[in-house]
Amino acid sequence: YNTLKDKGMQMLMGTVTSGPCTAVVAKTAEDNMFQLTPSGSAVESIKGDHAFRVCFSDPNQGIASADYLAEKFAGKKVAAIYNSADVYSSGIFEKFSAQAQEKGVEVVTAQAFTKDSAQDFTVQLQKVKESGADVVFLPIYYQEAALILTQADKMGLDVTWFGCDGLDGVIQQLGADASLAEGVMLLTPFVADAEDEKTQAFTAAYKAAYNDLVPTQFAADAYDAMYIIKAAAEKAGITPDMSVSDICEAMKTAMTQIEVAGVTGTMTWSADGEPTKTPNAMVIKDGTYTAVA
Repeated sequence: YNTLKDKGMQMLMGTVTSGPCTAVVAKTAEDNMFQLTPSGSAVESIKGDHAFRVCFSDPNQGIASADYLAEKFAGKKVAAIYNSADVYSSGIFEKFSAQAQEKGVEVVTAQAFTKDSAQDFTVQLQKVKESGADVVFLPIYYQEAALILTQADKMGLDVTWFGCDGLDGVIQQLGADASLAEGVMLLTPFVADAEDEKTQAFTAAYKAAYNDLVPTQFAADAYDAMYIIKAAAEKAGITPDMSVSDICEAMKTAMTQIEVAGVTGTMTWSADGEPTKTPNAMVIKDGTYTAVA
């Protein structure tokens, strides 16, 4: 952050994940610098009236996931595996657990892990197997999810896997074992195979630039973030000669007045920095992310 300031930064698009974002937002608050995080989802990641986000917050993802399971998997037994030491994972799980109880979702077991135990999930998976769960909720990132899918396959665990935007990227993480992700479901605001012109154009350009790699939600959030900053800056009449603080004050007002139709949805923002948009359900089919009807 200090290096970027030394280079003349006047607004910040970042950071990617919740931990670093929560640390940096304290610094941007001190400087009254406008900050827009594409994918820092913890509540604390946009603390202060100068910070906004593109992605859903952790609580919103947890609530939406419980609502979806209650509607689409009514009567099914649900288990959860989450990282109790990670703000993203624990934040989603906390709200999911409360909403699941309210919606009548039967959570038969909830298994936690930490950074120190994020390589071997056999204990957690055995508990899931013994619980008789039909669906396993994974509010975690794709790195741990790839390990879980690999180890679950060796155990012969046959369940439906369901997660949030952090799972986007699990296909690439699995590499040669990508078939293990077949049938994995997740809620995300971005679906690379969506048929709208904007998404198709972004996906084609991204694949052309990055050796045919399919863009994930993280790429889409960052792509939208730059156009959101552009829209707000134009609305606010920002000019390069303005001070960091004056830019921030103008951007704070402009963000609540704009509507941006991005690849992650059509978005508006409230003064607390939270976006309003609709999540999409996605399933991995034949090695690609496919929208669920």
